[in-house]
Amino acid sequence: MIAPGFTGSPLDRADHLRHDADALAAAMGDWRAKLLRLDAAFTPDVGDDGTLGWTNLADAPPDTELVFLGLIDGKPHFAAFIDGMHAPPGRPVAMFAMLDRLQSSEAATYAAARSVLDWHSRHRFCANCGNPTAMFRAGWGRLCNHCGAEHFPRTDPVVIMIAEHEGRALVGRGPNWPAGRYSALAGFMEPGESIEEAVAREIFEEAGVRVKNVRYVASQPWPFPSQLMMACVSEAEDDKITIDPKELQDAIWVSRADMKRALAGDPTAPMAAPPRFAIAHTLLTRWVNEEC
Repeated sequence: MIAPGFTGSPLDRADHLRHDADALAAAMGDWRAKLLRLDAAFTPDVGDDGTLGWTNLADAPPDTELVFLGLIDGKPHFAAFIDGMHAPPGRPVAMFAMLDRLQSSEAATYAAARSVLDWHSRHRFCANCGNPTAMFRAGWGRLCNHCGAEHFPRTDPVVIMIAEHEGRALVGRGPNWPAGRYSALAGFMEPGESIEEAVAREIFEEAGVRVKNVRYVASQPWPFPSQLMMACVSEAEDDKITIDPKELQDAIWVSRADMKRALAGDPTAPMAAPPRFAIAHTLLTRWVNEEC
């Protein structure tokens, strides 16, 4: 069974080291320790074999704050947070081309690093009192020395789903997507909502389709900036589509046979499939193979 992208990292997050100053110092002093090579926009070096580039901690720029990612084969691995790091707006084409080259387990390690570093770049000040915060807990938190508030990285829950009707799946496309690209519908969960309720609400809001019998399929971390994608399948009561133009440019029903062609990259298919590292690709593949 196909595994979702950004999963399967070999990292042992070794949470106990985050609370032990002496053990963390020893990890930083370990000659085997590795530092992830990233530029100021969180773009990694990727080798021809689809692996991440690492260097020694001695190569960390001055005034670097180190985030302890965890252990790989017993060796400490870190990422550096440098003042001025910031994710570019939108979804740069080069970034997504790079993701397509990364091995799955390497992409999962990168996702963890990118999400926590991006969180630091956006949480320099305390949400409680507005004063500057400082990194603590090996980079997995920020502390306000003014009011004592502790802040920790957050993950936003997102439902991503298809409705099915008489052997067809409902997919849509957003404005400015690559030509012909369609994918599963998706949306953020709202406070006080279950996964099933969010799936039903989002499909109706975006495509005007009422659904029932929602079933969970799989989940995936999505590091742009930090979301948990929860993939589901539901049953549509009918196939009438009424799109919300603020959310979708178009929505269509696609048969299993046509979806299989799209996933195989057939240029004559009625749509272009989402990239392999997106959980929408996993969801549609499992649906085509009747595994969900």
